[in-house]
Amino acid sequence: VQLQASGGGLVQAGGSLRLSCAASGRTFSSYAMGWFRQAPGKEREFVAAISWSGGSTYYADSVKGRFTISRDNAKNTVYLQMNSLKPEDTAVYYCAAGMVAAQAMGAGINYWGKGTLVTVSS
Repeated sequence: VQLQASGGGLVQAGGSLRLSCAASGRTFSSYAMGWFRQAPGKEREFVAAISWSGGSTYYADSVKGRFTISRDNAKNTVYLQMNSLKPEDTAVYYCAAGMVAAQAMGAGINYWGKGTLVTVSS
């Protein structure tokens, strides 16, 4: 599976962005999908994850209520709708595929995509 993230950019605080992650391969629907981010000088952190069916979603406390993860298995794409953005959301965002969405995809990541930069200005 190859993953390609897009949709990043520069936005003012309080604004919105929608990230997309397009996957190649016929096994996309077999994987849980997630988003992680890495801010300058910080470690990569979990943002959100969704089960293979889309029936279960998980969020980091820092984004709960502001971000929404969704997927369209017919289009092999996972999305991250980001609302009420804050300067502290500035980071490179990565999509990931794994076997389990729960526990911040702690069971392991099988595939990483290249990141897309989100910059939130104050």
